Amino acid sequence: MNAVAHARRRSITALRGVAWSAWGDGLKRFTASRIATLGAIGALLVLLAAVLAPLIAPHDPLAMPDPIGLRAAAPSASHWLGTDAFSRDVLSRLVWGARVSLAVGLASATLAVLIGGAVGLAAGLGGPLLDTLLMRAVDVLMALPRFFLLLAALALVEGATTTVLVVLIALTGWFQTSRLVRAHARTLLASDWPRATVALGGATRRLVRHLLPHVSATVIVSATLDVGGIILLEAGLSFLGLGLAPPTPTWGNMIYEGRSLLFTAPWIALTPGIALTLTVIAFNLLGDGLRDALDPRRRG
Repeated sequence: MNAVAHARRRSITALRGVAWSAWGDGLKRFTASRIATLGAIGALLVLLAAVLAPLIAPHDPLAMPDPIGLRAAAPSASHWLGTDAFSRDVLSRLVWGARVSLAVGLASATLAVLIGGAVGLAAGLGGPLLDTLLMRAVDVLMALPRFFLLLAALALVEGATTTVLVVLIALTGWFQTSRLVRAHARTLLASDWPRATVALGGATRRLVRHLLPHVSATVIVSATLDVGGIILLEAGLSFLGLGLAPPTPTWGNMIYEGRSLLFTAPWIALTPGIALTLTVIAFNLLGDGLRDALDPRRRG
């Protein structure tokens, strides 16, 4: 009995060592990539701007000091990025809009990968029947156009809030993650250590706990890649008037409000458009860098 317990402890220690070694090697490869580092710096700058919005914003993003005299005013010393059609400071609204976009993007991506990871693990560790039922359901859901699902759901909601957006975007965005996690879990189960764990008396709960450090890399990469797409999706919904209602500062609302003044006051729509583009690129570069760094096939 002592020999079995000792062998089990050695197997668990070796498994944890492999997981931590993979994370350490991945971190080295990530920091060695200039593109990945550039994406991480860009994402960090946007995150800091969102967190420090009350300190960075020079004006109240909702204040309309002079709707006539400062209407669509050009950039100046008092308004670095000019004002919009309602005399509101564009820079202040841009910074506060980053907070809204990142809040929706990060929260939705986190909730989506949690749902997708749970479904993927259930399919990967369950029997053939459960696996077939879950994956066929995922196939059906992936065949439905996500954007139109969101349009239909938001059309039924009276006044979308941040919580409603996060939940709806997450409920329509976990399908791909579930397939990735299921495939990763199946690959790991085909190796020797899960069989050894079960042979030594390990229960399914213990097996799941040992799988999580390995599957977490897939989940983190999926979440990071999803953030950029979700930010772009939220901006599109706001542009169509189905996101957060004005005067809440969001990049989509700012682009929508500045579209009619694109030739006379281009800074109103261009500045949030440029910020949106750079943010999506930064998170995509960060996700690509994490994917390459944590890919076990690139190890060594």
